[in-house]
Amino acid sequence: MTFLEQVLDPPHYGFAKDGKFYRPTHREIFKEFFSRLNIFQSKKNWLPFFSWTVALFFWYPFLLFWFEYFTWPLFIVGFIYGMVILGSHGTFWLHRFGTHRTFRFSSRWVSELCRNAVIRVIPEEVYIISHHVHHQISEEAGDPYNVHGGWLYCFLADATHQNIRKDLSERDYANLCQLMKHTHVRLNTYQEYLKWGTLSNPYSSVAHYAVNWAFWAAVFYAIGGTPLVVTIFAWTGIWAFGVRTFNFDGHGRGKDRRRDGIDFNRKDMSVNQVWPGYVAGEWHNNHHLYPNSARCGFLPYQADLPWTWIKGLAAMGGITWYRDCKEEFMENYYRPYLAGQPPKEAAPAEAAVQETSATPA
Repeated sequence: MTFLEQVLDPPHYGFAKDGKFYRPTHREIFKEFFSRLNIFQSKKNWLPFFSWTVALFFWYPFLLFWFEYFTWPLFIVGFIYGMVILGSHGTFWLHRFGTHRTFRFSSRWVSELCRNAVIRVIPEEVYIISHHVHHQISEEAGDPYNVHGGWLYCFLADATHQNIRKDLSERDYANLCQLMKHTHVRLNTYQEYLKWGTLSNPYSSVAHYAVNWAFWAAVFYAIGGTPLVVTIFAWTGIWAFGVRTFNFDGHGRGKDRRRDGIDFNRKDMSVNQVWPGYVAGEWHNNHHLYPNSARCGFLPYQADLPWTWIKGLAAMGGITWYRDCKEEFMENYYRPYLAGQPPKEAAPAEAAVQETSATPA
């Protein structure tokens, strides 16, 4: 087993049985879920408890919005914020920068501004480590949100399957920290990890969310008063739950929905979907083909808002380089397809190490 295949804390029912992926029953998944949220059983459960406390908090503004403050103008504003801005920021920060490091910021303060450009929802640790594993063994036993496990398996995965092991050696813990250092999250020392069971420090994490939420609540209150604050937080909650369904849909809901001329990666069942593509730049099959590319909208109709942000920041000097694999995709896959030829099978791996200066000419 590779290092990444061993860093996640397996559920009680295991990722595999008899050498094959094990699909648990709904009862087993719910039992695991509530066990992982039980901070009275172990303080090392603090991160999934915190993550779901954050998500459930949004039910209050969600209900307030629909029953007290609903207007069509506010609906449109909330929809744009929740679906487009939060969706694109999640792809920009957590996916392309946090996990795959497809671009580099010019300074830490630019990084921090981008990190906090929206209301905080998903802790970096919950997303980044498990996503590395997902790419390593996509749709195999150990993939934390394996589509073959079903919708519930994926939806509750941040609590049931995405947490790091609690018994890492000091050396393995240090190696795991290397996957998070560039995000500037306050990481635990090894002794703190033995106490809390996470990379992230609980006190720093809670304080960070408190300051972020207070700041954005004040900003939106100054712009539009209580109705706007409620609207924005309500739609933040819609995204917080909706994003948990993405990988199940993004891998064809367990069926092969790949289409010739659109989905060129054939190593897994990821698909390019129009809705996630347009609102969040999540052309998922393209991403699995070239995971280290800062651009994933390769074809002319595939709009990519996170890529627009990256290019805009590069033009302003906030990003110093990025990886853009569009030309490799066109050369190795799309042009051969148009010519009726097989793909060249070249080189996602080669393209992944090509760095492109982001300094405007």
